[in-house]
Amino acid sequence: MAAIDLVVVLTSAALVSMLGWYFFGPRRAGAARLEGGVQRVEVTVRGGYSPDVIKVRQGTPVELVFDRQEAGECTSRVVFPDLEVGAGLPAHSRTTVRLNPDRPGSFGFACGMNMIHGTLLVEPAEGMAPPAPDGDGATAASPPADGGPPSAGEERTAAEAEAVDTAERQVEIRDLTRRVLTGAVLTAPVLFAVMAHELFGAGWVPGWMLNHWLQLALITPVMFYTGWPIHVTGWLTLRHRAADMNSLITLGTSAAYGYSLLVTLAPGLLPEDVREVYFEAVGVILTLILLGRLLEARAKAGTGEAIRALLGLRARTARVVRDGTESEIPVEDVVVGDELVIRPGEKIPVDADVLSGSSPVDESMVTGEPMPVTKNAGDTVIGATVNGTGSLRVRAAKVGAETVLAQIIRLVQQAQASKAPIQRLADAVSAYFVPAVIAIAIGTFAVWFTLGPSPALTLSLVSAVAVLIIACPCALGLATPLSVMVGTGKGARAGILIRSAEALETAHKLDTVVLDKTGTVTEGKPVLTDVRPAEGFDATLLLRLVAGAEADSEHPLAQAIVTGARARSPGPPTATGFDSVTGKGVQATVDGRAVLVGTTRLLGDAGIDTAALAPVAASLSVEGKTPVLAAVDGRPAGVLAVADTVKDDSAAAIAALKRLGIEVVIITGDNARTAAAIAAQVGVGRVLAEVLPEHKADEIRRLQGEGRTVGMVGDGINDAPALAAADVGLAIGTGTDVAIEAADITLISGSLSGVVTAIRLSRATMRNIRQNLFFALAYNAVGVPLAAGALYPLWGLHLSPVIAAAAMALSSLSVVTNASRLRRWRTQRLPEARPARVQPRVESAAERAQAGTTAATADSGYHPPASHGGDSVAKDPVCGMQVDRTTAAEHRETENGTYCFCSGHCAATFDAAPDRYMDPTSGSAQEGGEHR
Repeated sequence: MAAIDLVVVLTSAALVSMLGWYFFGPRRAGAARLEGGVQRVEVTVRGGYSPDVIKVRQGTPVELVFDRQEAGECTSRVVFPDLEVGAGLPAHSRTTVRLNPDRPGSFGFACGMNMIHGTLLVEPAEGMAPPAPDGDGATAASPPADGGPPSAGEERTAAEAEAVDTAERQVEIRDLTRRVLTGAVLTAPVLFAVMAHELFGAGWVPGWMLNHWLQLALITPVMFYTGWPIHVTGWLTLRHRAADMNSLITLGTSAAYGYSLLVTLAPGLLPEDVREVYFEAVGVILTLILLGRLLEARAKAGTGEAIRALLGLRARTARVVRDGTESEIPVEDVVVGDELVIRPGEKIPVDADVLSGSSPVDESMVTGEPMPVTKNAGDTVIGATVNGTGSLRVRAAKVGAETVLAQIIRLVQQAQASKAPIQRLADAVSAYFVPAVIAIAIGTFAVWFTLGPSPALTLSLVSAVAVLIIACPCALGLATPLSVMVGTGKGARAGILIRSAEALETAHKLDTVVLDKTGTVTEGKPVLTDVRPAEGFDATLLLRLVAGAEADSEHPLAQAIVTGARARSPGPPTATGFDSVTGKGVQATVDGRAVLVGTTRLLGDAGIDTAALAPVAASLSVEGKTPVLAAVDGRPAGVLAVADTVKDDSAAAIAALKRLGIEVVIITGDNARTAAAIAAQVGVGRVLAEVLPEHKADEIRRLQGEGRTVGMVGDGINDAPALAAADVGLAIGTGTDVAIEAADITLISGSLSGVVTAIRLSRATMRNIRQNLFFALAYNAVGVPLAAGALYPLWGLHLSPVIAAAAMALSSLSVVTNASRLRRWRTQRLPEARPARVQPRVESAAERAQAGTTAATADSGYHPPASHGGDSVAKDPVCGMQVDRTTAAEHRETENGTYCFCSGHCAATFDAAPDRYMDPTSGSAQEGGEHR
């Protein structure tokens, strides 16, 4: 026996060594062939990828043609996580994935369940230096130019791809159901006979039920029909020098079945004490495994509900007006410029501009905001939203892949094809997991064969099979991707587009959120906020007279006053004798009364005493508002104020962020006084004021230098560098395309509540992923030693392969079920919040310059603006109006920087006396007291 023991030990050691070389030795790479300027590679998908290592050259487009020669969900999708590219692979068909390798490197790809892997090696082209990575972490390859899903012959739409996936999933569920029923029916009598014999003795079971030949006849169909999907995939995977869960199961059941077959056919070859068969174990293992896979397939069917739900939002038809005739056509036939009629209650077919009509539109399915938005002529509507009670006539602006809904679907698919950093732990473990389990099974057999009690062969075989069966690499592979799929889908339904799994993960770590002020915290456009009549004047009459005088003015302040007046009462009266006084204001006759509207200087030049109005104007200025003085018939009549107002939910969102333990900072190009006023309104305690657009990214890096994990929320072109520099960039969806492209997360609704929802969702998803990883790692860490017989020396307990099979099926199912539990996550409405009274700490440009943190502008009293409608707004040095640099009416280049003007009048006034407005001691430029 000692000689046999030595042979078994040496053979086991040799097998383990060969195993290491087989799985981790060098592999032959498949090279691409160049055809028509494109590198093409044929990849066979059958239990693995062949070739699984692919070499291509940098800088030349690549087409990977995946020829999938099997069915089942495991390989139904291929994902390039580092490249954020994924594609569905229909069964028994060819699918082309197009990539553009921009820099060299090694990029892994895997099946959707992260069990079968391959590697794309991008070799540097001669004379081509790898480009520096850009700010948003662009990778070496990119999806097709249109951003759509990869193609199968022709470009498949998301709807077609989802339909194929759904159909294949249903086919797999039906097939698994048949196999499980067959296995259960044939295994039940064998299991009953064996269990009754072991529990109650031979007298309880007829002898013919324990006949080995009968058991062989019943279990052989289970082995080769019920277990066929496992065996085919398992052996093919091993042939590809890889291994997965199927490989472990097929090795274990093949060993048990082969040993039982030997006992049945030639019992004389074995000692009498080891002539035990394990047909019931084979049947129960395969049936339980496939039952778990069936339940898992049903559970996973819900994890992709986000894409299906988004696709279900689309309108099927559109009512189009062509050549004066109204007709109903498929939505796919709508072209840009078509005039469409939207009836009450209908879905809006495409993104469009409203030509006429007025109606509330329910945009909740796209933006996540529950309240309908009233649309009027000049507004835009989003395809797939639902029209309310009115009728609209619209002109198609974006169709097909360019619509907001199509872009949302594309971004969700891209995010679901990416890989979260936490998944690297699972990948690192799973790369060695299956070979390690096979090695442990071999070692377990050798140890129990040489050291175990009699019958040693039986104990060693049972223990080795149990080790192979109980190990569950599938749970590790599924732990992260399923949660990411559900999390990104839930975000899309809530109006939050998460670009990558990495962004979803990083968002849960944020401890500081920096908010761009204008257009993010505030509405981004001036509105009438106050009407303060002087003693003896009625507020309604004052507003009516002032609006009448301002009706003919094109100045933004005048337009804000007129708009505010129209919202409060019927249109303003017609003015006569209108005259614009350059740099000061306007004068006109309204309803027979002489009206002056403008600055203190305008009223003073007319001999009107403004002492009674000065305190009111000063208090409004302290609040960050622009005061406009008015006089009627030579008497001071009151003060009106115009300001960029805070969004309705900004204070509540900021309060919610604080409750999450996040510090909120406002960053703005405004002066310190205006910034402090806005911060006080919303309860923010720290403000970075007078920040030039080119320095916003520096401020983000400065905060990161303090050890913070920073999220940046912005909406404009010049926010793009800061969004890219932040750990997580969040773009307001109503902002510019450049900001949205630079961001990691896009908030479609334009509401700050989306920031709160995104962080909550990130935390819920990461909590779910950690739970999944714990289930998977703890299960295997405990299960494998138990199966190997760790408890046998102490208590004489060893794990039956049947129990191991049940545990393995449940482990994988537990991960899928826990990931699906995330589907119950819901957004929470923000409670009404009154911001705490805070005295904001405002860091001006001068203070930061003294601290050596950020270059400031020259001490000219003027701070050059940013070039978008976010915080980076310029202040007209003549009238004090805040204007967008990119849309300002006039610009002037001076030695102190670029000055922007709201109108030609202000620019002309500046030209007449530039030194006056560039002088820091000039009160008019600093206080914003002049009007036009």
